[in-house]
This record gives sequence, structure tokens and C-alpha cells, in this order.
Amino acid sequence: MLTRFFCFLFIVLVQTSYCQEITIFLVGNSTMANKSWRGGHPETGWGQTLPLFFTEGVKIQNHAMNGRSTKSFLTEGRWDSVVNRVKPGDYIIIEFGHNDSKKEDTTKFADANTDYRFNLIKFINDAVSKNAIPILATPIVRRRFSKEGNFYDVHGDYPKVVREVAEEKNVILLDLHKSSEELIISYGEESSKKLFLHIEPGEYHSLPKGLKDDTHLSPYGAFRICDLAITELKAKVPPLAKYIKD
Repeated sequence: MLTRFFCFLFIVLVQTSYCQEITIFLVGNSTMANKSWRGGHPETGWGQTLPLFFTEGVKIQNHAMNGRSTKSFLTEGRWDSVVNRVKPGDYIIIEFGHNDSKKEDTTKFADANTDYRFNLIKFINDAVSKNAIPILATPIVRRRFSKEGNFYDVHGDYPKVVREVAEEKNVILLDLHKSSEELIISYGEESSKKLFLHIEPGEYHSLPKGLKDDTHLSPYGAFRICDLAITELKAKVPPLAKYIKD
């Protein structure tokens, strides 16, 4: 507890001494990324809605990109681009896992217990070296229900590894995997469709045949996931809580 207290005290002192706007950087995949609504496509990343929850004094830089894993975010130079921008007292929220598990794609695959773990640790160490504050987020769940109507998870060890690394490195954890699972279960098999992209034919002119996508979020779903993230940020990051709108 004392370690965490002194960590927050350091954050407050750094932010006060620099007297400048705090930036929250977002790095992750399509579930977090900004999306263009041009052409009427409704897909929305939860990070896209995050700026609406903060007052002046905090700005959001969303560097999350569709299809990225910890591996490809590094090899494409996207992580270096973020690290070169951060200043002391900024935050970096890190959420990966959906694409790291794709064994068929060697440009993205990162085994949960080896490369994925090492990449998360690198993100943390690089952020700390810039006096920024890393925040790990477990990947939000995909919507999956059995024939019996029971939810089941498909993320394997990836959420577990995020939790383990957060504990080992003593960094803040947003357990979006746990909270998004609870959310989907509370909605149930049918109602939870509105959190994701279940589009009827003709509903959007950009999707004349409709769409059934249980990974990517609808605008409504993005706001609900962001609600979960904000709840945890309020509870776990006191220096940011005063900037969160009531």
C-alpha cells in the first residue's frame, strides 16, 4: 500500500511541477481504436468515446489501430512513435490480446506466456523510463454463447498474463476482460447483440447485406465499455479522478 501511495504522490508532484495538460495515450487494437463513420459504418472503438468523459486538463491521443498485436505494434514502429511523444506525468493505457492469439499470422502472433508477456513488460519499462505512467488493460471479451445459452471465453491465457504482469511490475490494471464478461452475461444472449455489430440488411447503406460481428463494438457498446474503463480509472487512479466528469 505504501508503495502505491508513494507512486501516486510522485505522479502528483510531477504533474504539478510541469504545470501542463495531462495526456492519456491509448495503444491497442480495433476494440479501442478511433473509427471513421464516413459512409455510415457504425463500428466504434471504446477509446473513441473516452475524451467525452474528461474535463479540460486532460487530452486523449488514441494510437490504437485495427488488427494490431503487441508484436506488430512494435515492429511497425507505432510504439516508438508513442514513446517519443510522452512527457513526464502522462499515462499510457495498453490493451492487446485479440490479434496476438492469431497463430496463422506470423506478423501478429505473440504467444501469451512468452512474447506477449515480454512485450507488455517492454511497454511498461519504456513508459517508466520516460516518467510516464503505464496502465495495463485486459482485452475485452468476444461475444460467445453456447447452444445452451451460456457465455464462454475464447481469450485463453492472454487476460491471465496481463494480470500477472500488472502484479509483478506493480502497475495499474483495468480488468476489462472481467467487467466486459460480467456486462455481456448481465445482458444475456439476445440483448448483448446491441453491444456489438449486429446489423440488419439495409439498416446501413454501407452494409447492404447486414453484419454479424461479435468482436467489434457498436456505438452503444463502445460507450458501455468506456463506462467500465472510467469506473476503474476513478477508483484506481486518483490523480485522474478529478478530471472525470460526474
